[in-house]
Amino acid sequence: MRQGKRMSISWYPGHMHKASKELVKLMGSVDAVIEVLDARAPQASSNPLLSDIRKLLPCIKILNKTDLADAQTTRSWQGHYNILKQTICLTSGSNKLLSKSQLIDAAERLLGHDKPVSKARFELAIIGIPNVGKSTLLNTLADRKLARTGNEPAVTRHQQRIKLAENRYLVDTPGMMWPKLEDQAGAYKLAMLGSIRNTAVSADDIAWFAAELLLSEFRDRLARRYDLAGSVQTPLQLLEQVAEIRGCLTKGGKADFNKASEALLNDIRSGKLGQLSLERPPA
Repeated sequence: MRQGKRMSISWYPGHMHKASKELVKLMGSVDAVIEVLDARAPQASSNPLLSDIRKLLPCIKILNKTDLADAQTTRSWQGHYNILKQTICLTSGSNKLLSKSQLIDAAERLLGHDKPVSKARFELAIIGIPNVGKSTLLNTLADRKLARTGNEPAVTRHQQRIKLAENRYLVDTPGMMWPKLEDQAGAYKLAMLGSIRNTAVSADDIAWFAAELLLSEFRDRLARRYDLAGSVQTPLQLLEQVAEIRGCLTKGGKADFNKASEALLNDIRSGKLGQLSLERPPA
C-alpha cells in the first residue's frame, strides 16, 4: 500500500490529440459550444484549452450528475457561471434530466433567437472530458440511443451530427483531456470520479488521495458508511476499516488493500457516500 509520494498523472492518448485538432476545425462551423461538467468537480472537469479553442463563441455549461453532488454547492456553481459573459449554466442529473426543450430555449436566448418569428438555423458543439455523462445526456436529448454509455472513460471516438428540431443541430465530440495536467490535485479528483482511465494511475494511489480528502472534509459520511471510530485518522487506517467492513480480506484475514481501494472508489463514484461536492466556486 503506497504511503510515499504519489505518482504524477498524465493521460493524453493519440486519439485525443486527433480529436483536439478536429474540434478546432469544427469551431468555424458552429454557433455555440456546450461544455458538460461533472457537478462534483466543475473546475477540475473543465478543459482549460476550451476558452482558446472556442474563442468568442457563446457557451452553455451543463453541470451534470447533480444527483451525486451537494445541491447547495451546485446552485453556487450555477450562479458563478451565469454571471460570465455569453454564458448560460444549466443542470442535469438522473433525478432531473435536462430536456431537449430546455437546451434549445437556452441556446435561443444565448444566440438572440428568442423571438417566436425567428427560425434561424444554428448548430451547437457538445464537448466534455471523458466520463462526465455526456453520452447519457446526448441519448436523452436525441430521444434515442446514439452513443455508447458506461463508467469506462473515453467511449466516444468520433464526431456525429444530430438533429434536435427544425433548424436546430447538435454535434457530439469525443471526450477529450489536455496534454499536461498541471493541477495534479484536480487530476486526482478526476481519477476519483472515474474520468481518467485506470491504466493511467493505480487504484491504490487514487484511493490514498481520496482517503486523505474524505477524512479531512467528509468524515461524517465515512462514519456512516464504514462505522468509523474516532481512532481512525490516517488513509491507511481508513482503508483497513473499509477492508473489514466490506469484506476485502486475504485468506489469512488481513486487509486486501487493492480490493479495499476499489471498494472505496466504487462507493464514491456510485454515490454510496452521499452527495459529494469536491470543489466550491471562487468567492
